[in-house]
Amino acid sequence: MTVASSATESLCEAAARAITDSKAAVVIGYGADGGSAFRVPVFVRTSDDAAGLVFDDLCLPNLAVYLTKSEVRAMGKLAVVVKGCDLRAVNVLLRENVIDRKEVVLIGVRCGGVGRPRLAKCAACEMHEPQGCDVVVGEPVTPEAGGNGQYAAVDEIEKMTAQQRWEYWQRQLGKCIRCYACRQVCPLCYCKRCIVEKSTPQWVETSPHLRGNVAWNVARALHLTGRCVGCGECERVCPMNIPLGTLNLKMARMMEEWYKFRSGMAADENAPFTSWAADDREEDVL
Repeated sequence: MTVASSATESLCEAAARAITDSKAAVVIGYGADGGSAFRVPVFVRTSDDAAGLVFDDLCLPNLAVYLTKSEVRAMGKLAVVVKGCDLRAVNVLLRENVIDRKEVVLIGVRCGGVGRPRLAKCAACEMHEPQGCDVVVGEPVTPEAGGNGQYAAVDEIEKMTAQQRWEYWQRQLGKCIRCYACRQVCPLCYCKRCIVEKSTPQWVETSPHLRGNVAWNVARALHLTGRCVGCGECERVCPMNIPLGTLNLKMARMMEEWYKFRSGMAADENAPFTSWAADDREEDVL
């Protein structure tokens, strides 16, 4: 039996128990779809349907995005399947009091990486073991040595001069069609009304031209500063292949360098912009 099939079998059992024992009304997990290049989100309501769940290296989506959807929460108590990197997003939602830990069952899956070929983020991942879940399935993962590092993409951009970087981002952001797929897939973009939908005053122009595109993407990166967990979903779903994750990684590295902080490592963490101390240095206050 392969590691993937072992994880799938244990996952199906854990999901069925959660429903049978009335610990959850719905289990959000991954299912097979012959027409898709990756596993798709599925909502399981019965223990029999839990047999259709699967976990392998095609389970790319971050299912934490559904935890803030009112129409999903209306289904009843939720159980959600999370990889270690997905769990970091859940920790931020808990930290920001968006969800209640007592109202969510976390089914963690040990993961050695996803994607064919494996996604770059997985080579630098340190969250193979989803800590703090109600149940964890799958075989333990031995971290691989020799990865490119979490901020490799940022390093490549920073080798450029300031002018070269500006020209690079003009080319990239000029491609944006303002579909907002990045916003919709992000588990931490949960505002009931986004800034781009506010017209009085209109802070961000909605037309897909460079000025508005830069304003939108920079505003989103700033809103995720100290919050983004690097799941990479925004970049994965972008139809124009804009390296959105690199923007977020740049801000994440600044948080690590300035505040020794990495978002989503624990639900009770003190984030730089949501905590304050009398001895904070003035230069650390943005």
